[in-house]
Parts: sequence; C-alpha cells; structure tokens
Amino acid sequence: MSNTTTLESDQGNIAVTQGNVNPDVMEQLAKPDVQAALAVLIDHLPQLIEISTQLIKTYDFTQKVLSDRVLLADTAKVMKELAIPIETKVKAIATAAIEASDRAEQSKETIGLLGMLRLLKNPELQKMLRFGQAYLDILGERKK
Repeated sequence: MSNTTTLESDQGNIAVTQGNVNPDVMEQLAKPDVQAALAVLIDHLPQLIEISTQLIKTYDFTQKVLSDRVLLADTAKVMKELAIPIETKVKAIATAAIEASDRAEQSKETIGLLGMLRLLKNPELQKMLRFGQAYLDILGERKK
C-alpha cells in the first residue's frame, strides 16, 4: 500500500505523502473548490506575508505598550491634566445655568418690548447672538 496520494489540479498533479495526515484532510484537498482556494492563497502569499508581518509588529508594539506600567501611568496623568480645564469650565457653566434657573424661578418680573430692547444692548446677549448667527451660517453652508 502506498503512502502517497495524487491530487489533480489545473496546474498538474500534486503528490501528497500520507504520514500523519488525517484522511478527512485528504478528502478536503481532493475537492476542486478547496484546490481553487489554495491556488488563490498561494498566488497571494507575498501579500499575506507582508500583512502578517505588519500585524505581528503591531501586536508586539501593543504588548510592549500595555505592559509598560510607567508609560500607562504617564498617559493617565496627561489625560487627567488635559481634562481638568475642561471639567472646570463645564462645572462653571453648569453652576451658572443652575443659578440662572433659580433666579428666573424666583423672579416675577414681566419683560416687555422695552425690556427686550434693553436686553439687546447686553454684551453677553450680543455675544450669544453672534455665535448663534455664525452657527446657523455654518449649518447652511454645509447643507449646500
């Protein structure tokens, strides 16, 4: 009995030695669609090797970064330092909004037409109106 099986393909016959090869594997290799898939893989081996090499380098770099406790601690410290000014500004805006809401709830003042005209002179209102106008202009430009 021979330990060699011959597989037929478009490129010719392929001899495969049956040592420790599972018989199911041999059956799979005999199928034309499996042979076609293997041919495609073989054609793309240089690219697959290049991709594999890049993936291995990326994996190795990631492992080094994730295992470097000093780098992780420094990164966390920098992230916290960057977040402090943002957190401070958000807290200031939130407290101002809460205080304004409380004042508006307590006030029973009616704002009429003349009151609204006086409000138009308020520098903060002007700043908000300019921002709103610029924002609406940008949205309009992006829709075009």
